[in-house]
Amino acid sequence: MNDSHLGSRSPLSLTILGGLALFIAGCSATAKDTKGVPTPSPDVADAAIERYIRAHPEVIEQSLQAMEAKREAEQKDRQKIALKTKQDELLHDPMSPVSGNPKGEITLVEFYDYRCGFCKKAASAVTELQKIDPRVRVVYKDFPILGEPSELAARAALASQVQGKHQAFHEALLASHADMTKESILKVAAKVGLDTKRLDADMANPKWQTAIAKNRALARELGISGTPGFIVGNELVPGWLDLNGLKELIARAGYGK
Repeated sequence: MNDSHLGSRSPLSLTILGGLALFIAGCSATAKDTKGVPTPSPDVADAAIERYIRAHPEVIEQSLQAMEAKREAEQKDRQKIALKTKQDELLHDPMSPVSGNPKGEITLVEFYDYRCGFCKKAASAVTELQKIDPRVRVVYKDFPILGEPSELAARAALASQVQGKHQAFHEALLASHADMTKESILKVAAKVGLDTKRLDADMANPKWQTAIAKNRALARELGISGTPGFIVGNELVPGWLDLNGLKELIARAGYGK
């Protein structure tokens, strides 16, 4: 919805509002203003408004819809500005893991949680995209929003970078349906060839918590409250995307095949 729609009212709502004004003006006056002109008392006006709204409840519905549309438009405007000003944090944070073509001309940024069902559902599409399009570079933003187990998994994934196995571990964690306890996380780690004792020790490094905190702050500025969230260029799409959806997002950013 564009801004012109936000500022307009339907003929019906204008008719109702006009009728309400006339109705109140026609009520019995019990007071006078400073110029001696009769004006409705507050009680009379309130009663008139209440009766009119009861007779025309659509006024409230239309007002709420207009308010919501205005809020959404304002949020989108703030989001567009944030996407433009936060490109360096989105694309080049050294704490954020990268896969695909490190020098690719197309960067896909994903905010995700390892316990998020829709993130798990989108994982195969993100992996496939990197295989079929050598221009794609993926930046992973750990955004654990589903409790301490999610945060534990995020710290483990970030720490796996020390051993150079983040991508395999990342995909294995998203494919896993086990609870994200330390025991289950380390089992997944062992399956992809990580040294679990070293990983356990590396997870304690406070820099991973700092990275997660930075991602959370960035998500707030971008208006991201759920997972997954995908960004290409200056467009953010919240929610699950399949392979075709990711391709369309890339195409809209101006990258033709």
